[in-house]
Amino acid sequence: MKPPAKPLRTLLVDDEPLAIERMQILCSSVEGIDLIGTASDGEAALRLVEALQPELLLLDIAMPGMDGMEVARALDGMNLAPAIIFVTAFDQFAVEAFDVAAIDYLLKPVGKDRLERAIERVAGQIRETVEEPKEESPWADEFWVPHRSEVVRIAAEDIDRVEAERDYMRLHVGERSYLLHQTITKLEERLNPDQFIRVHRSSILNRARIAKLRHDGQGGWFAEMDDGSEVRIGRTYLKTVKEIAGR
Repeated sequence: MKPPAKPLRTLLVDDEPLAIERMQILCSSVEGIDLIGTASDGEAALRLVEALQPELLLLDIAMPGMDGMEVARALDGMNLAPAIIFVTAFDQFAVEAFDVAAIDYLLKPVGKDRLERAIERVAGQIRETVEEPKEESPWADEFWVPHRSEVVRIAAEDIDRVEAERDYMRLHVGERSYLLHQTITKLEERLNPDQFIRVHRSSILNRARIAKLRHDGQGGWFAEMDDGSEVRIGRTYLKTVKEIAGR
């Protein structure tokens, strides 16, 4: 891990004393963290953020009273708001977590290597902001999805295609695929239309992965991907898809 230029002033928020103790021990072994305080509930966390002005919040989600998501929303738009890394035992909040601009999402029990990677992401984002402020894009450039015992980062540009499976979206990335709990309409709204195109009520394709369009001679059209797979084009979307080829 490449440590930050200086340790990040960090506030730890969790309602379980044992969880706080474990994270305190873990944080003491990570070079990039300067743990300046702890809070056991959301209201106390907001008071300490105002008083201590931490650069980073290690924030639990499931807490009595004000939960972690409510804390994150309360901090949104605040001057000098700290970066947020959620630390939780539950993976079902991943999508909501990144909707409130969390930097990372760690599942308990947290390993040292995983925490170090998260700290490096925060430090990298802080460096980018200081060195070259960027205009925020309305499109998602990454997604965090539950996979086994972790939450995995997937760059949007690496997604080959998306297929709807009831209340989930299957993101195909090379030979692997991941399930994201989100509707296809909501996901389409988050994807850059210059990079992705919806071709069916249940399919979205990465434009760069489309090799050709094929007509089956019986009224059906298909998009052939660069890996040789084919995706049927719905009648509703055919005109828009043909515009790719200038047809």
